Amino acid sequence: MTDSLVSPLATPEERDAEASVRPKRLSEFVAQERVREQLEVLLHSALRRGSPPDHILFSGSPGLGKTTLAMIVAAELGGALRMTSGPAIERSGDLAAVLTSLQQGDVLFIDEIHRIAKPAEELLYSAMEDFRVDVMVGKGPGATAIPLDVEPFTLVGATTRAGLLTGPMRDRFGFVGHLEFYTAPELAALLERSARILGVAATKEGIGEIAGRSRGTPRIANRLLRRVRDYAELRTDGVVNVSSARAALKVYDVDDLGLDRLDKAVLRSLVELFGGGPVGLSTLAVAVGEQPDTVEEVVEPFLVREGLLARTPRGRVATAAAWRHLGKKPPNGSFGAGATTAPDLFTVDGQPDT
Repeated sequence: MTDSLVSPLATPEERDAEASVRPKRLSEFVAQERVREQLEVLLHSALRRGSPPDHILFSGSPGLGKTTLAMIVAAELGGALRMTSGPAIERSGDLAAVLTSLQQGDVLFIDEIHRIAKPAEELLYSAMEDFRVDVMVGKGPGATAIPLDVEPFTLVGATTRAGLLTGPMRDRFGFVGHLEFYTAPELAALLERSARILGVAATKEGIGEIAGRSRGTPRIANRLLRRVRDYAELRTDGVVNVSSARAALKVYDVDDLGLDRLDKAVLRSLVELFGGGPVGLSTLAVAVGEQPDTVEEVVEPFLVREGLLARTPRGRVATAAAWRHLGKKPPNGSFGAGATTAPDLFTVDGQPDT
């Protein structure tokens, strides 16, 4: 993500703080009650049998706890955790080296598993089903497949784009858990726990103010808490209350709905440059100076969920709520205000831009 509040380029202090507030056990994990209960049954029944549980897939938007749950799975099973990501596995040999180094009962976590290379994915099939991999030696007609045994392990995959997983890959997971966005009360409970761990003095009202602007995402909530703490320590009495939270979040360009700089840039471009749309994704991305993937995967899910943006067959459209949020009067017939049709699609070089 590009915004400073959610940047992956965190300092060592930031990473340490984020690690310190991660739940270590299922009993400490806030919200996601259904997934948590299902996971508890799966893991504890496997422990009673003395065998690895079925492979696990977590899906959901970034920051909802997929990596944290992978760590919890390893902790509950008492096994070591090996972590990698789909984009990092470019060749089947890379994956074979990881698989053959696993010990019995280990947990292999592959983040963004939908981006794994096709040859590696096919190698993973036999490892998941039969705990065996076939390593090809040589090339051409003389190539030979050497079967290698893999110690029984549990694969935990995480994806933000479950629809991009192939059918054969999805079918090999015995448990699929979809993580939902958190409610404001759930985020408040999570922030109260984080404040205790970090030693932050905070009022319930201050915690509630942060929770309401955290986009339903624990990762963002914890980072906003740290930013408000910094502001409170530097410019007020050090207590995170309503006034310090509002002042700090104003400094960091987080508005009442939780929209940040990039969110508002997308809405302003739609409204002020394109008259509310519809406009194609690539054109919109150019207008705000971001990659299309960033706009589609980072910005749009929240704007759609808040009813500020609509995805139509002809492009992105700002709703009447978006116009009002920007302090502008929606035009007659604007999307979301009783309109039955959307304006013509903006084009690039005379071609539809979707």
